[in-house]
Amino acid sequence: MNIERTASHLSITALTTLAGLHVAWGLGSSWPLPDRESFSDAVVGRPKAPGPQACYAVACALGSAALLVAGRPKHRPALSQLGTAGVAGVLALRGIAGLSGHTDLLSPGSTSTRFRRLDRLAYSPLCLALSASTAIAAIRRNNQMRSTEHAMRWRLCQGTSAPAPTTRRP
Repeated sequence: MNIERTASHLSITALTTLAGLHVAWGLGSSWPLPDRESFSDAVVGRPKAPGPQACYAVACALGSAALLVAGRPKHRPALSQLGTAGVAGVLALRGIAGLSGHTDLLSPGSTSTRFRRLDRLAYSPLCLALSASTAIAAIRRNNQMRSTEHAMRWRLCQGTSAPAPTTRRP
């Protein structure tokens, strides 16, 4: 398995897991913390946790991101490519905002001391790692699209339907 495929699988798995976690939080779970108050302080950064609708909206966004990284919709590869690049960009923005102490610009009210510490130690680095792996997946998909286009052009130039020669990039 090459690095691009591994990065793609890592991103898809992480985004899907995070989507599931947000669904659980929308249903009232405080996992991995013992109660909703400590959950709100550590994960959200404010005294009160968001309602189920907000959790489900984030879960839908993360699930959609996972689908884009997985190459969906298959019949619209350019949309998938653009969406994957967008996912990488949004994750990078979130990671940079968190590391610079400005998450509250993206999520107003996320200002508790405990949240900011965890944001700099865990949440933001996770976003940046996911951004990098998603960007690698986007580059892989772009290379696949170019390879397919090259093969189609080669067949047209040859006037045959024979498969095009494959070249491996180092």
